[in-house]
Amino acid sequence: MKNLFIFSMLVAAVSVGANGQVNVPEAAKTALAKKFPTAQTVKWGEEKEGKPAVVVYEAEFKLNGKDASANFNAKGEWQETELTLAKTDVPAEVLKTIESQFAGYKTGEMVSVETPKGKSFEFLLSKDKAKIEVVIDPQGKVIKKADVKEEKEEKE
Repeated sequence: MKNLFIFSMLVAAVSVGANGQVNVPEAAKTALAKKFPTAQTVKWGEEKEGKPAVVVYEAEFKLNGKDASANFNAKGEWQETELTLAKTDVPAEVLKTIESQFAGYKTGEMVSVETPKGKSFEFLLSKDKAKIEVVIDPQGKVIKKADVKEEKEEKE
């Protein structure tokens, strides 16, 4: 009987570990379903943000065939959404900025980022061996420009 109990506990432990799912609060799940009712293939993760560190629950999913992610706190309050874009999805003003201020750069990943404070567009650009990340607001103003370090590329 003792061996059966130990075996059952091992099976349960392996099942939980193999599953890899995070214990997501119902409030976060409900908020995702309400904000993105057509989200498909949802996978939840957990990360700590800010100081002091606060747990944020990140849902990765497909939205209208595109990769998306959304962050919620434990109360189900929406924090951020990221949506992978095609060039045709990027506003004209933003494209003008890329073409004029970053001529000669190849465009890699393109993502729209929306938070309660507003919307922006993030781009990974490369030229020769240089790689930069650029954040642009919807009116075409560059908000941030940073070199991408090799370490960051390995984490992605």
